[in-house]
Amino acid sequence: VALAGAFMLVWLFLAGGILDRFARNRATRGRAFFGACGVYFPRFLRLGILGLVGYWLLFGLVHGWLFERVWKAATHDMTVERTAFLLRLALYAVFGALLAFWNVVLDYAKIRAVVEDRYSMLGALLAAWRFVVRKPAAVGGLYLLNGACFVVVLVLYALVAPGAAGGLQIWTGFAIGQIYILARLFVKLTFYASQTALFQQSLAHAAYTAAPVPVWPD
Repeated sequence: VALAGAFMLVWLFLAGGILDRFARNRATRGRAFFGACGVYFPRFLRLGILGLVGYWLLFGLVHGWLFERVWKAATHDMTVERTAFLLRLALYAVFGALLAFWNVVLDYAKIRAVVEDRYSMLGALLAAWRFVVRKPAAVGGLYLLNGACFVVVLVLYALVAPGAAGGLQIWTGFAIGQIYILARLFVKLTFYASQTALFQQSLAHAAYTAAPVPVWPD
């Protein structure tokens, strides 16, 4: 739990600089990158608290309502096991869609906070909610495409990852594990980059992404 919490904090710190770099679409160098990390880290911490509230509502209330009330009420007099199984799969699909929706809203809240330099994370969250609701096809299609890339990485790793062995295979397994970590990081960065590009293209934030005006002798 401690390692997971530390990882989340570090990633939350870096997210501001990463999104700022993607939004500007040009090199920002170390000072500007970590400057953006420091600026947005406190804001993202507040956004993280709002995100935890949303996840608590989903897992604490919605999950119980779906799988306790709805499931039990629907299967109380049901005699066909296959129908009950399909109904449970449908409820899992509904809950998974709600989780994905909240995850996407939080992603676009970070993006709006960076691109529009928002101080209010509640305002960024509501603005992200409106953006996702207004463009469900584009947002959902991009999320599924990125999700498919993540699944491909997992499948490839499952196919090539060696089992327990000794000798040279230990180093082979270590190398494959490092490549897998890099691939997962690449997919995560692609998530942020593509979502930022979609948002900026949709709302035409050209002034933010425009390159600096060339100055003599450039």
